[in-house]
Amino acid sequence: MIKFEVNGDYILLIQLLKATGLVQTGGEAQIAVIEGKVKYNNQIDYRKRLKVKKGDTVEYQSKKIVVI
Repeated sequence: MIKFEVNGDYILLIQLLKATGLVQTGGEAQIAVIEGKVKYNNQIDYRKRLKVKKGDTVEYQSKKIVVI
């Protein structure tokens, strides 16, 4: 499990995937989201500009990110 501290109110989903090192580029993150490979709070989510906030969880490739 990866704990990620967000500065401010939120971080965009694509930026979160990049910041945690789960993807190398924004393009790779967008493809992962569009193809339904990312779960947001235990449900597949296709929104590229999703605002992830404190208390949310994101899963990608069997890795779980908890936003604190």
